Amino acid sequence: MNAPALITSPDDGVFEEDRQFQRVAVTLFGRFMLENRHEYACQVQDMSPGSASLITANSGELGEKVIAYIDHIGRLEGKIIRNFGSGFAMSFKATDKKRDKMAAKLTWFANRHELNLAEDRRHERVVPTVKSSQIKLEDGRRYDVRIIDLSLSGAALEIDVRPAIGTLLWLGTMRGRVVRHFDDGIAVEFAVLQSKDSLDLYLARGA
Repeated sequence: MNAPALITSPDDGVFEEDRQFQRVAVTLFGRFMLENRHEYACQVQDMSPGSASLITANSGELGEKVIAYIDHIGRLEGKIIRNFGSGFAMSFKATDKKRDKMAAKLTWFANRHELNLAEDRRHERVVPTVKSSQIKLEDGRRYDVRIIDLSLSGAALEIDVRPAIGTLLWLGTMRGRVVRHFDDGIAVEFAVLQSKDSLDLYLARGA
């Protein structure tokens, strides 16, 4: 298995204690709350057991406290250590035990696409009777799609446009991101593994 992709560019303002942790390129979705107690959507761009870079349209002030809830990771409490054009970096405190668990999760996520080659074979792909549907992007734009197939972990969609790799979108109520382009469309990976019941309900509604 290949080593996880590391973020090697310097991180201005990152606490010295965080420099001992390797930062891993991942794409995870979540929400965070600033001191104004408002919640905002975010996407993790890279992460270590001590800090994370969040892509978001809403940022706070340097030193501001942040509570984040990240899919598959859970609750993180910390503060803003750097602002950049598309979001901010935050540091967080954790016990050694929690850092070890987080490091293991991050290594897995960094290699998940390689692992998913085997994992996807366990998820039966179905072709819906009604193939016409729509996707919605984070900025509200909607595009007509034709569903090629669906599984518990993702979908293949025929579409005239090509949202960039990593673009957050919704297919019905299922949140995911673009992970691959192909000749006629895009492959989408759901943010969380869907249950068979939720997929059946989506198909029963005629997509």
